[in-house]
Amino acid sequence: MDIKVLLTTFAMIFLAELGDKTQLATLSFAAEAKSRLSVFIGAAGALVLTSLLAVLFGSLIGRWVPENYVKSGAAVLFILLGVWMLAFSGGK
Repeated sequence: MDIKVLLTTFAMIFLAELGDKTQLATLSFAAEAKSRLSVFIGAAGALVLTSLLAVLFGSLIGRWVPENYVKSGAAVLFILLGVWMLAFSGGK
C-alpha cells in the first residue's frame, strides 16, 4: 500500500466533499430521520460504492488512455458542468 497516495486521496476527496451537494443532502436526511445511524450507513455505503466504481473505471480507462488526456478530459468535464449549472440554475 502506498501511504502517500492514500493520504493524498483522502485529503483531496475530504476537501472536495465539504459543502458538496451530497453532504448537504446527508445533512438534510439526518435532520429529519429518527435513525441517524441509518443515514450514516446509507450515505457511507453510497460513497463507498461510487468510489469503487470510480476506481474500477479509472483503472480501465488508464490502461488505454494516457494520463494527461484523462486529466484534461476531467478538467473539461468540470468546466462544462460548471457552465451548465450556471446556465440552467434558473436564477436560484
